[in-house]
Amino acid sequence: MQKLLVVDDDMAHRLMLRAVLTDEGYAVAEADDGVTAVKAVQDTLFDLILMDVRMTEMDGIEALEEIKRLHPGVPVLMMTAYPEVPVAVKAMKLGAWDYLTKPLDTDELRLRIAKLLGHVPAKEDQPPALPVEAANLIGKSQNMRRLLESIALVAPTDTTVLILGESGTGKELVADAVHANSERAKKPFVKVNCAALPENLLESELFGHEKGAFTGAIAKRKGRFETADSGAIFLDEIGDIPLSVQVKLLRVLQEQQFEPVGSSKTMSVDVRVIAATNRRLEQEVEQGRFREDLFYRLNVFPIHVPPLRERKEDIQLLAEHFLTKFSEKHKRPIRGFSPRALNLFMRYEWKGNIRELENTVERSVILCREELIAPQHLPATIQSLAAEGEIDKPGIESGMTLKEMEKQLILATLKQFDDNRSKTAETLGISRRSLQMKLKEYGIN
Repeated sequence: MQKLLVVDDDMAHRLMLRAVLTDEGYAVAEADDGVTAVKAVQDTLFDLILMDVRMTEMDGIEALEEIKRLHPGVPVLMMTAYPEVPVAVKAMKLGAWDYLTKPLDTDELRLRIAKLLGHVPAKEDQPPALPVEAANLIGKSQNMRRLLESIALVAPTDTTVLILGESGTGKELVADAVHANSERAKKPFVKVNCAALPENLLESELFGHEKGAFTGAIAKRKGRFETADSGAIFLDEIGDIPLSVQVKLLRVLQEQQFEPVGSSKTMSVDVRVIAATNRRLEQEVEQGRFREDLFYRLNVFPIHVPPLRERKEDIQLLAEHFLTKFSEKHKRPIRGFSPRALNLFMRYEWKGNIRELENTVERSVILCREELIAPQHLPATIQSLAAEGEIDKPGIESGMTLKEMEKQLILATLKQFDDNRSKTAETLGISRRSLQMKLKEYGIN
């Protein structure tokens, strides 16, 4: 049974909604203000939230922002008796799926919710299970769970997706997973790096051109949008698109129509747009470098890909994955990482994110002539962290598994800090909660 949360400080309206939605077969929970709603979301994974804008304590906009921070993938429908456009725009900007005006038309409400939840798989209090096409998205951290949750929610729909994140975080892998788990999975998936093309060629690349449209156009050429017809297009680094091309892109998003360069013939396409950027588009809008209307068209369902420093629990899993990959590629019989190397991995900032970690592991595999990758095989920038205070060398024996090494690393770090678990967790680069779980797993009291 799908779980809904109704948030409204008007008891009569809240009870009416509960009755309507319960009759539709949903399990309905209630909250009378934003604070209570946020607490409910912390305790329960809801399939949909229906929330009023105007409330005492914490209003709906504040609550929406906090809920999206906790669970970015959960769909939220906002309600208000005050249909001001700025409030609607702000709610959509923060990630609301839709905006309803009071008094609600209950038939329309039923239809909206049924249509939305028809695309959303019912969830239990477990990470969503994605098909094998998401196998390259590696990690078990809470931030990765939220990322996978967002992909599972939006992939089966035709919604425009905006993937946000620093360079090297894996935005293209997220785009691949969204398309691979969509109903268009067997249709074309065309990728365009918008930053790699000069302004005078980008429009032609996206929309095509007629023969003689410009100097060098010696033949008619099909554009990427036409190639992607019936499928999807991935516009990487969309924040780099010049304003002159943004106008045409906006029309495609609004109407699914465009004219090739040098042509007056309008072409219609059926293309899902998935875009990505490492820029802060809100700032680009404020500074006049990105159209506000295009931003809101793209920002229907934003997915934030966390930097590696915000998912340190995943570093070991990722490093192990890359070790397997490059050991096979370079034919090196390397079993794993020394605890000291792992400790340095956890303490390093990884400004280049997963891409930097991948390059570091490959370099280390090439340099290593032993069974374990040790600090001396790592780049100097990572080795330098050892001078800032190394832990005592754990007792490592030949034949130990990676988990046994991890246990020894935890024991040695606990010893260094006289069993201070907060400092131990900080040094290892994991949360105190994750440390407690590992202590329980390894039977460490």
